[in-house]
Amino acid sequence: MEPAVIVLAIFVGLPWLILHYVTKWKTSATITTDDEALLEDLYSLAKRLDERMDTVERLVASDNADFKPARIQHDREVDNVPLRELEEMLAEKKGERT
Repeated sequence: MEPAVIVLAIFVGLPWLILHYVTKWKTSATITTDDEALLEDLYSLAKRLDERMDTVERLVASDNADFKPARIQHDREVDNVPLRELEEMLAEKKGERT
């Protein structure tokens, strides 16, 4: 009786356990459409907040000559590279949907 249980455990139980968790791993590793929408909303919010910070820094700098912005200067090309990469990725995603 014991050898039959061991054989069943090895040839039925173990593959079932492995396949079960592989399936769980594959389904949980994907981003849902709700997650993508949330990421796009967060990106647009971050972009608007960045523009607002630039505006506030320009206003303070115009009122106070000694003000040195802690952030990098407005619209420098180096600062906009990551934003441009994100915008290209978003455009590719939207192109795949249509």
